[in-house]
Amino acid sequence: MAELFNVYPLYDIEPVRAEGSYLWDVDGTRYLDLYGGHAVISVGHAHPRYVQALTDQLHKISFYSNSVRIPQQQELADKLTALSGHDDYALFLCNSGAEANENALKLASFHNGRTKVVAFTKSFHGRTAGAVAATDNAAIVAPINYKEHVQFAKFNDVEAARAAITTDTCAVIVEGIQGVGGIHVATDEFLQTLRQRCDETGAILILDGVQCGYGRSGKFFSHQFSGIDADIISMAKGMGNGFPIGGILISPKFKASYGLLGTTFGGNHLACTAAVAVLDIMKEEGLMENATRIGDYLMDGIRQIGGYKDLRGRGLMIGIEYDFPVDELRKTLLFKHKQFTGVAGKNTIRLLPSLALGINESDQFLDALAGIINRKDATEGAKVATI
Repeated sequence: MAELFNVYPLYDIEPVRAEGSYLWDVDGTRYLDLYGGHAVISVGHAHPRYVQALTDQLHKISFYSNSVRIPQQQELADKLTALSGHDDYALFLCNSGAEANENALKLASFHNGRTKVVAFTKSFHGRTAGAVAATDNAAIVAPINYKEHVQFAKFNDVEAARAAITTDTCAVIVEGIQGVGGIHVATDEFLQTLRQRCDETGAILILDGVQCGYGRSGKFFSHQFSGIDADIISMAKGMGNGFPIGGILISPKFKASYGLLGTTFGGNHLACTAAVAVLDIMKEEGLMENATRIGDYLMDGIRQIGGYKDLRGRGLMIGIEYDFPVDELRKTLLFKHKQFTGVAGKNTIRLLPSLALGINESDQFLDALAGIINRKDATEGAKVATI
C-alpha cells in the first residue's frame, strides 16, 4: 500500500456525509461541526441551493482556462464587490488563501518597486514562499523562503507599527482578526494607524481576510469595523463553501497589464459558480447578521460557564483560552459529546462554525462545555482536572 506523506495529526474519524452544521461518520455517528473544516463551510454543508448550482454547472461546462471569457467571473465580481461594499475594486481570482496573499504581495511590489514587508507577531498568511515568510512561525519557514524581506512588529502595538513602517516598506500585511495566532482582534486604533502610516510612506496595506472575511465577523471583512479601506484584500476559505477558490480585491490605485498576474485554475466555471451561490445564500438568508446574533449568544453563554483565562473574538470567530493545554478538553468534546472544535496554540479552543449555525446547535455546545468545565460529568472532570 502506498504511503501518504503525513503532515497532520489525524483523529480516527472518517466523515462520509454532511448536512447543515452536522457530519456523519462511516458508523453513522453524527457530529456537530463547530469548526467548518477550518472556517471553510460558510453557508452550511450540502446547502440545497449550493448543490443545485454546482450540479447544473457540471452538466454545462466545468472548466476552461483563462484564455477565454468566463461569464461567471463577472457575475462573481459584481455580486462580491456590491455585497462587500467595494464597488470600485477589481477582482483577481486564484485557488487558495496562500496564493491570494502571494499575489497581493507581488502586486504591491510591482506597484512601488520595493521589497520590504512588515508583518506582525502571531500572524499566519499561508505556506507559499512570500506568504510563509510573512508568517510568524519559524518552524514552517524554509531556508528557501524570502524571510530576509520581512520585519515583524508586535500585533496591536501602535508605536511598534509606526516605527516599522517607513519609506522603504513595500507592503504591510495584517489579519483583522488573527486565526491561527489565537483569535486576536485588531483594535481600531491599530488598523487606523496602519492605514495612516501606509498613506504617509507609500506602502501598500494588505488586509488578510482569508479566515476573518466573508461575513464571519458580522461584517463582510472584519477590518470594516475600524472604518478603514485596504489597498488589497485577500480572500479564500468561506468563499467557496468547500470548493477551492481564492482571490484579491484590488483598489483603483493599481493598473493592470497583461501577464502581471496569472493562474490556470483560478476563476474556473465551477469555482465561480460555487462562490456566486455562497454570496446569494449569504444575502438572502442574512448570514452576516446571523453571525453577529449567534456569535453574541455563544460568547454570553461561554461567559456564564466561566472557567477560562480569556475569551476573544467577533461574530462566529471565537477563541476560548484556558490556563491549561486544551487537547484533552477538545478530545472530550469531540469524542464523547460528538462535537468538532478547533485549536489555536496549546491553550485556546477555536470556534469557526458555519454562518448558518442556530440557537439549538449553539446550546448543544454550551451544554457540553458546561458539563466538562463545571465537572458535572465525573469522568470528564477527572480528565480535565489532571491537565
